[in-house]
Amino acid sequence: MPGVGQKSAQRIAFHLLERDRDGASALSSALADAVDGIGHCSRCRMLTEYELCSICSASGRDQSSLCVVESPADVMAVEDATGFRGLYFVLMGHLSPLDGIGPDELGLDVLEERLRQEDVKEMIIATNPTVEGDATAHFLADVATRNNVQASRIAHGVPLGGELEYVDGGTLSHAFYGRRVV
Repeated sequence: MPGVGQKSAQRIAFHLLERDRDGASALSSALADAVDGIGHCSRCRMLTEYELCSICSASGRDQSSLCVVESPADVMAVEDATGFRGLYFVLMGHLSPLDGIGPDELGLDVLEERLRQEDVKEMIIATNPTVEGDATAHFLADVATRNNVQASRIAHGVPLGGELEYVDGGTLSHAFYGRRVV
């Protein structure tokens, strides 16, 4: 698991096996339930137990503002650190030709359909500030332009090579509100 090294994983496993077998059973049951019961929102691709996630189904969100992120963890980072009240689209990755990840694998056809059918005025591109994230951002800006939607990119301030889910809330909030048109 990301963030859990070999030693930590070993300590967790030994603890569960030696001292908390009931906890281990509960954990494995919860993981099995999650794998069976959690899928993707049909509108934004966020993880959810329902057809639409809680953000897409919430009334009062700004329908004209769409934030595009790489992962569900990025949605949570933006929600926790900012006052953003718009909607999201989750790419579930970034463009990476060397890894065989192109526009089709990121659901960009679904995104483009949303831009055509919904009244989106601004697409905020909140991909990670990595080489792949920047390439993805440029591609997304072209998609927005083709669909007469203003594209903006979150401001830098997030460390180069960093990932949104690991950035502190103050830095992410500053970067988000300092975004500029691409």
